[in-house]
Amino acid sequence: MTKKKEQIWDGNVRDAALTILLAVDKHQAYSNLLLNQTINKYKIEAKDRALLTELTYGTLQYKYTLDYYLEPFIKGKMDLWVKWLLRLSLYQIVFLDRVPDHAAVNEAVEIAKRRGHKGIASVVNGVLRSILRQGVRSTEEITDSTKRLAIETSHPDWLVARFIEAYGFEKTKEMLKENNLPPIASIRVNTAKATVEVVLALLEEEGVKAEQSKVIPECLHLLSGQASRTKAFKDGYITIQDESSMMPANALNPQPGWRVLDMCAAPGGKTTHMAEKMKNEGSILATDLHPHKLDLIDETSNRLGLEIIQTAPVDGRKAAEFLEAESFDAVLVDAPCSGLGVMRRKPDIKYTKREEDLSRLHEIQLQLLDNAVKVLKKGGRLVYSTCTINKEENEETVQAFLASHPEMEAVPLENLPKELLEKSQGGMLQVFPQDFGSDGFFVAAFRKNKQD
Repeated sequence: MTKKKEQIWDGNVRDAALTILLAVDKHQAYSNLLLNQTINKYKIEAKDRALLTELTYGTLQYKYTLDYYLEPFIKGKMDLWVKWLLRLSLYQIVFLDRVPDHAAVNEAVEIAKRRGHKGIASVVNGVLRSILRQGVRSTEEITDSTKRLAIETSHPDWLVARFIEAYGFEKTKEMLKENNLPPIASIRVNTAKATVEVVLALLEEEGVKAEQSKVIPECLHLLSGQASRTKAFKDGYITIQDESSMMPANALNPQPGWRVLDMCAAPGGKTTHMAEKMKNEGSILATDLHPHKLDLIDETSNRLGLEIIQTAPVDGRKAAEFLEAESFDAVLVDAPCSGLGVMRRKPDIKYTKREEDLSRLHEIQLQLLDNAVKVLKKGGRLVYSTCTINKEENEETVQAFLASHPEMEAVPLENLPKELLEKSQGGMLQVFPQDFGSDGFFVAAFRKNKQD
């Protein structure tokens, strides 16, 4: 491979996007991490950063749709990088008004020459110009409504069918369309240090515009600028977190002086949120299966000035073997899950998850909850949360958990806005991406009965 082919950034946004897309496909790398690494490593300027993000996420999000459009124009086998180059170029032609068609084609041909040879460039040119002449075929040709929705929104057939069975066709359609929209950038105010009003003023001084959310009071929606590059971020007044993932700490509602366990804590967003709720009084033990991830919690805690968090490498499925029985006032189990609620942030999830993964995760979630019960005090509060919209991992996990633990009871959710509480049922709340423009998320609350 030549030096030019190895180089991920030489000022060419489309070439960099292609490199990221190939890494996601070939190595199952996470698109969001690769994108951030590329932007930070090469100090890509704001204008190019926005286009790189749009091209990478957009092409991934509409992969199946683009393949449907490309299929009539491709003859025979094609190298993986060429297929991704065509997807990337067609995404610009079909979905981006501000990119002229001829510019997308010309750039694709130049990339094909650099990465391959004139023959490949000729094929790329021929395919794209044929599409410009003839247009893409209509999805109305697909008679099966489930299959058509899967192609139009670029989600796997099995997942679309599963969602339709659980939530109905219209709600599923709304959700899948929302998955392809850019997420709202949100930040959390460190209420242990400052008020929302003070932080808004600090950000304004640095040229960053934000507004307070109407759902979670300590959440700010970013309107312009980069929060992570501000002095407010460096000095620990804010942290980056999706609004939906602020629900678990609110639902647990830990009080100052409590002893709390965060069982699957990394990277620490919910851990530090709980410490802020506790006014930095009491203690939180943050555990995680992966020791190297605990450093992220320590770094964030130090930046935010939170001193009550301790970290330990513990497999939550064996937590009761290492931690004292009935010693915690509250436990948060933000469980490993399929991540089907965060597909617009991580569009590669749509193509890597398999249906059989969901049952395996359901079993892990139950093991975590079993251990949480053992270390929870009588009368203590337990919150279970996931960033998925899959009933097997959510409602069915809760039902199985309660069936095997008569000492636990579901309790109403508390300390959440009225519009969220109105959506809850039996101590459970399922938020969909279309509900208020944040991630799909699930939360449930339980209490351990004082009686033996």
